[in-house]
Amino acid sequence: QVPLVESGGGLVQAGGSLRLSCAASGRTFSFYRMAWFRQPPGKEREFVAAVNWSTGRTYYADSVKGRFTISRDNAKNTLYLQINSLRPEDTAVYYCAGSSVAVAAPTQPTKYNYWGPGTQVTVSS
Repeated sequence: QVPLVESGGGLVQAGGSLRLSCAASGRTFSFYRMAWFRQPPGKEREFVAAVNWSTGRTYYADSVKGRFTISRDNAKNTLYLQINSLRPEDTAVYYCAGSSVAVAAPTQPTKYNYWGPGTQVTVSS
């Protein structure tokens, strides 16, 4: 059973915006930290942003600072990624991830034990 499900991906022109969402499938979030990763075509999965669920502390990859915003809605039990000023190089499958234990290294995918199936974001030039 997939505990996390992403939505909001799609095809958008460069300069446009999208908001990705991540919700739990049949469970309430009890994660220490949640994050977004992405995997561009033919490349490795890379860190995008993370948030500590209880404190709201955020972390961003340098490549997305100022354009991407990670947020969470505790009442709706949902994680978001607002993506602005999209570029063709943002084209990727975007994954939501959760860590149920307090660990360091928020940028490392191996520190997350729950993953969604991903949502495709395609940016046309």
